Amino acid sequence: MSRTRKNHPASFKVKVALSALREDALVSELALKYGVHATVIHRWKKEALASMEAGFSGKLEKTNIDQEAQIHALHAKIGQQSVELDFL
Repeated sequence: MSRTRKNHPASFKVKVALSALREDALVSELALKYGVHATVIHRWKKEALASMEAGFSGKLEKTNIDQEAQIHALHAKIGQQSVELDFL
C-alpha cells in the first residue's frame, strides 16, 4: 500500500510556521493539530527564518538584480542568434 505525498499550499505552510515561531503550542501539539509531522514543521520554521533573514539583509534584492541581468544577457544572445539565422 503506497502513500502519496501531501502537497500543502504556501498559505498553510506560513500559518503553521508562524504558529511554531510564535510558540503558541509545542511542536508536537501543532503536528497533531495540523496533521503534519513534527520534522516538517521544524523544516518550515527553519525555511521561514532563513527567508526572513534574506529579506532583511538585502540578499533578496541582490538576487533579483542578478536574475534581471542574466535575463537581459540571454535576450541579447537570442537576438544575436536570430540575426545570424536570418543571415544564413
